[in-house]
Amino acid sequence: MPTSLDSALGLNYKPTLPRRLDWRVGCVGSGFIMRDCHLLAYRNAGFNPIAIASRNETTAKEVAAQYNIPIVQSIEALLANPEVEILDVAVPPAAQPDLIRRAVELGRGRLRGILAQKPLALSVMVARELVKLCADAGIVLAVNQNMRFDQSVRAAKDILNRGWLGEIVLATIDMRAIPHWMPWAEGLPSLSTFVMSIHHLDTFRYWLGTPERVLASTRPDPRTKFPHRDGINLYILEYESGARAASWDDVWTGPSKEGAAGDIGIKWRIEGTDGLMQGTIGWPKYPTREPSSLEYSTRQQPDTWVRPKWDDVWFPDAFVGTMAQLLVAVENGIEPEINGRDNVETVALCEAVFAAATEHRVVRMSDVLGSA
Repeated sequence: MPTSLDSALGLNYKPTLPRRLDWRVGCVGSGFIMRDCHLLAYRNAGFNPIAIASRNETTAKEVAAQYNIPIVQSIEALLANPEVEILDVAVPPAAQPDLIRRAVELGRGRLRGILAQKPLALSVMVARELVKLCADAGIVLAVNQNMRFDQSVRAAKDILNRGWLGEIVLATIDMRAIPHWMPWAEGLPSLSTFVMSIHHLDTFRYWLGTPERVLASTRPDPRTKFPHRDGINLYILEYESGARAASWDDVWTGPSKEGAAGDIGIKWRIEGTDGLMQGTIGWPKYPTREPSSLEYSTRQQPDTWVRPKWDDVWFPDAFVGTMAQLLVAVENGIEPEINGRDNVETVALCEAVFAAATEHRVVRMSDVLGSA
């Protein structure tokens, strides 16, 4: 018997906001993710971006005018700006490590926090270096793994925390969606793994923790014309508890852009010994606002599906959460929910999947993470 409700039933799916909303934020980058996601979410939440910088000054001025950001300056000047307390980074992955290094150098003793994009880095070694640099400088480092603040993903985590599903048996994500690869993706050593699959790998870590072993397979995406090794990604994560997680990250989805009918969407499912839940991710409908969905059923409520509802959407509403968790951490002197040290393990999981797929072998996470 289905049960449809108009509220989220008290589930913890919304971010905790900081006490102070006027933290002075400096934004580096003026592309889609900053313009249409970060800054729109910040405006809705009442956050306080005071400066913006970009390699393209014209675009930076346009974005500043759109969001009433008073200062437009060079990247170097923004990193040295004494008024900036929080740095919000939205630059290509290959450029991010050097930018963070420079931010730490110029912001030591003044800069309170950095929100980095995912991937934090393209290797565990560099990710660890950035974590240590920020820690040694007293700068709180958080990572914008924004799928953790998708409403269905976060509500699912709350249900897992409550133990309603019992022991977890299997978790799956089935993505049939066509990303818009940014120009900078062409130069990366990895395409899908560190740009798209990282969302699902981090979500599995959020739900279940870091696995013990990884099996994976990949093949190029026929639609993406520039050379790449990892396009369509299939992978299985093995946990010592016996749980298994798997994802089909299908960025081809058939020739739906070439004339065939389309079947686009993302579904997820978690099965336990006492119940199961499943849902959809609304992101493929963007810019249409399509809330993600969740339904669950447990042995305590036989033959009943419970369907909490919300109006929020992943893009752009989740970006309130990724900045809020950093600001809350700075205020309270604690680690952010998605802190740099934790995110090293997501980078390691991406490395493991890429190696397993391209080298055709099982990869143990302990071999990627080492003893550090």
